[in-house]
Amino acid sequence: MGVLGGLYLAQGIPTYLLLVALPPIMRESGASRTAIGLFSLLMLPLILKFLVAPLVDRWSPWPKIGHRRGWVVPTQLLVSAGIASMALVDPSNVSVLFAICICITVISSIQDIATDGYAVRQLTDRTRSMGNAVQAGAVALGVIIGGTAALVVFHLAGWQTMILLVAALSLLPLAAAVAMQPEAQTAEKSQKPASLLGFFRRPNAWLILGFALTYRASEGLVRGMEGTYLVDIKVPTDWIGYLSGGAAATAGLIGVAIAAFLIRKAGLTATLILLGGLRSICFLAFTLNAAGVLPGIWVALSASAFQTLIRYMELVAIYSFFMKSSSHDQPGTDFTILTCAELIIYMAGASVAGIVADKLGYPALFSTATIISLAGMALSVWFLRRLGRARVA
Repeated sequence: MGVLGGLYLAQGIPTYLLLVALPPIMRESGASRTAIGLFSLLMLPLILKFLVAPLVDRWSPWPKIGHRRGWVVPTQLLVSAGIASMALVDPSNVSVLFAICICITVISSIQDIATDGYAVRQLTDRTRSMGNAVQAGAVALGVIIGGTAALVVFHLAGWQTMILLVAALSLLPLAAAVAMQPEAQTAEKSQKPASLLGFFRRPNAWLILGFALTYRASEGLVRGMEGTYLVDIKVPTDWIGYLSGGAAATAGLIGVAIAAFLIRKAGLTATLILLGGLRSICFLAFTLNAAGVLPGIWVALSASAFQTLIRYMELVAIYSFFMKSSSHDQPGTDFTILTCAELIIYMAGASVAGIVADKLGYPALFSTATIISLAGMALSVWFLRRLGRARVA
């Protein structure tokens, strides 16, 4: 569990430095909103990483230290070097920063594939829920270190100090790579080569993919406009910053542990249904608040904080399902396909959220998200039951 926590923290720190801390720093340094908006393209490597996942499962650049360790160590060294190189660039220099950041996200995405494949191989039915809780908790800690803490250091000590400190911190999780369990290379070579088609040739692959595409299909609609909505109802921006950091910390330390407990006691399917229902209630609260039925900023803030908690709990549950559904022949490829499918739907929702809000208003946006959330949960339950019957048969 300590190894997994370190490996996932190694990804979280640079990711949230680029996605959370960098945009406001660039804006404060004089970069235009248009230029900052283009940094959303940094998500592309996370969406398209499934294209290189079979390569990571098949081959290692440093096989003498282990198949997946041979990916983790060099990629983390390159990511830390990339972060450090940003200290040589002024934060208003958008073009150079973007070039560096896209390189960092591409390399980090490759490391992510190797780490996920390692987790699938090492976790068992008994330890998977706790392992996924550690995974989600490390992501939340990455938000705090790479996002919230980086912004604090920037305002206290400046750009170069902040960048070099984050670069140094991103090297610390490499200690986890030393303790990674070696994988049998002879076994890997005897298996069929990993491929994207290999996933779809598996029994029930389309049912598994259907779940990935539907369970959280509504979330992008809300997350895409949540911060904007809070600003529009006059919530102070520093409150929003404290809320995001505090909610992430709470979810990382408490929520993921609750999710792991629920999965062990009630089962994965029951946990997914419960969390989907609670998520829909959060979206309904946003709807009623925007429509004036339940007015006041505290209603919106409470819904936002609770939704963040639910989201991290959902990560534990869906990642547990994704890992359970991934084969040992090509674990990184299968898990990556499922996470990318979910992310594509999220990005699609987030990209149209502003259009819906502008054309129809916030009540229509949030009520649509609530309906899609309930429909997606119902479809997901149908997929899970079909999978259960197929496995019994």
